[in-house]
Amino acid sequence: MPQSPTTITDEIGIALGNLADAAAAPFTPTLRLGVTGLSRAGKTIFITALIHNLLTGGRLPGFAALTEGRFIGARLAEHPDAGIPRFAYEQHLAALTAKEPHWPESTRKISQLRLTLKFQSKRWVSGMFGPTVLNLDIVDYPGEWLLDLPLLSLNFAEWSAQALKRAALPHSEAEAAAFLSEIQQTDASKEATDVDAERLAGAFTDYLRRSREDGRALSTLPPGRFLLPGDLEGSPALTFAPLPPLAGPVRSSSLYAMLERRYEAYKAIVVRPFFRDHFARLDRQVVLVDTLRALNAGPAAVADLETALIDILACFRQGDNNPITRLVARRIDRILFAATKADHIHSSSHDRLEAVMNRLVADAARKARFAGAETRSMAMAAIRATRESVIEEGGVKHEVIVGTPQVGEVLDGTTYDGRTEIALFPGDLPEHPDALFEDGRPVVLNFLRFQPPQRLEKNAEGNIVLPHIRFDRALDYLIGDWLR
Repeated sequence: MPQSPTTITDEIGIALGNLADAAAAPFTPTLRLGVTGLSRAGKTIFITALIHNLLTGGRLPGFAALTEGRFIGARLAEHPDAGIPRFAYEQHLAALTAKEPHWPESTRKISQLRLTLKFQSKRWVSGMFGPTVLNLDIVDYPGEWLLDLPLLSLNFAEWSAQALKRAALPHSEAEAAAFLSEIQQTDASKEATDVDAERLAGAFTDYLRRSREDGRALSTLPPGRFLLPGDLEGSPALTFAPLPPLAGPVRSSSLYAMLERRYEAYKAIVVRPFFRDHFARLDRQVVLVDTLRALNAGPAAVADLETALIDILACFRQGDNNPITRLVARRIDRILFAATKADHIHSSSHDRLEAVMNRLVADAARKARFAGAETRSMAMAAIRATRESVIEEGGVKHEVIVGTPQVGEVLDGTTYDGRTEIALFPGDLPEHPDALFEDGRPVVLNFLRFQPPQRLEKNAEGNIVLPHIRFDRALDYLIGDWLR
């Protein structure tokens, strides 16, 4: 029987945290938005674009509060939690707007930032129609942490069975061979030693790391902190691996028992505090997904991504929020699954990319709606790195994207230097997304990583304008109802 993801003590801590949030700003409502993503999906870019567009009133025709003239403005507010690093917005924006623009570093730890939004409400507030304010807390955390949450409902034997089954699949053969060989040569019933634990953990971590590379792009491979250990690197809580069940009783001094204790320590020290202190206090969630990368890697990566998204949705505390229940038990009432990097394909395929995303989360979305939460899938690019054009070859016109590939990107034997602009036909997504799942046919895409836009426009106030694809629609879905 799966374990409960929280204890009574956890629930008390969650309720006290929510009450503390309400007491800190009794007259200003606060919306907590969680932002995460799987495998280089662009979390830092998304948050930087979100903050910059709200601070400068960016070009957001699909953001109703702005187009209706009711959005008055936003300002950076005092950091709400002294124990969480502040999201480095200014540094990330500087990277994107430098003389030689470059993408900022990826998320490797949790961070947070608060914006205070002022808008003209259409509602009757305090006996009048007029300006009101909202605190928007943006919580950024690595997608690997999110993939750890299902562990809270699994004991060591259950997790081991799942992990070893995945490692034994045909598409994991090359990456998992060395690790599975170590398992076969290990007697888990013998006396435990740190040397054996470290050897197994090292082989397991190497398997996880190679499975995340571009050619594989697998997602459902926790524990996530094995790849982002931080201060816990080398600690017993990060030194374990899955093991097959023992034939007889498990002695407390055995290697199996040692790794089982370390697995439980990982949940207690790493996973449970994240769920209790951060994840369970969110109101809205956006999950950014590099769908194109999975499609490029083949059917196994697509199926793996689907499993990851289903597991993720199962972890969310979903349901409808109201001002009373939010005081003690927040629920995530809206979830956006965003297929990022829509600028890496032509606009003629954007709706198809969105359809693929819808197909990936279809089953989980139905469960979310039953619980009272909304979900939406969207193809978007928070910052557009390419533009579109048409080229003619042999009397045939081709719709292409134009951009500058990053240093080291390779296509058809050409390695790019990070300065050469090219026109690229990226390929077409299938008209019907079910073809990806039923036939298992790989999608042939010319997928390259591009440099950030090299020349950015400025608006009438002299603020940088960040080009995007459907980012305004994403923003309106995530916070627009709070600005009515």
